[in-house]
Amino acid sequence: MELLIGLGLLLFFLYAATQGSDRSSRPQRKSTDSASVPRSQKAPKPLRAAEPAAPQKPKDHHRTHAAADDFGRPRIHPITPAARGSKLSGRVWVIDGDTICIGRTKIRLAGIDAPEIDMPFGQKSKWAMVDLCKGQRVTVVMHGETSYDRQVGTAYLPDGRDIGAEIIKRGLALDLAVFSGGKYREFEPKGARHRLAGGRFGHRSLYGKHS
Repeated sequence: MELLIGLGLLLFFLYAATQGSDRSSRPQRKSTDSASVPRSQKAPKPLRAAEPAAPQKPKDHHRTHAAADDFGRPRIHPITPAARGSKLSGRVWVIDGDTICIGRTKIRLAGIDAPEIDMPFGQKSKWAMVDLCKGQRVTVVMHGETSYDRQVGTAYLPDGRDIGAEIIKRGLALDLAVFSGGKYREFEPKGARHRLAGGRFGHRSLYGKHS
């Protein structure tokens, strides 16, 4: 009996040993888990389509500096002329000897021409205009015309005096006959035309007409 038990145990141990060797000799299956796959073997991520570049605005080849006028000043887009005979009244801000401003409206005094600020007598002409208009309520009668960005009109002081005539009387502006018809020429002091127009300022019609 003991012999049979010993033989059975021997057979059991032999069976167990053969089963263990079979398992160790079997090839191990590779895991398909993405964590164990080498990075070089992973499927590449799909490339994002490149975003289209923002369209560039075409260059405006027509946007250039405004052409200069006959006196080297840049041309300014014209404004709508005020109705002929319409009036504008108020305190003024003096720009130079022939241009004033009421509110936001620039007014070129009709029929006269004064030196520019940076020309001989330009500052004197401006301050003579300041002296005439200071503290006064000026009334402008519009001519229905424009000059650059300015309305053209005749300006009057409260006592009825024509401001254009008054600045000419002081020898600091000239009659611009091509526009005035010569109505201010009688107010020019003797020698004023030679002194002012000799500086080659203003409208071409003044050139060579010295008295």
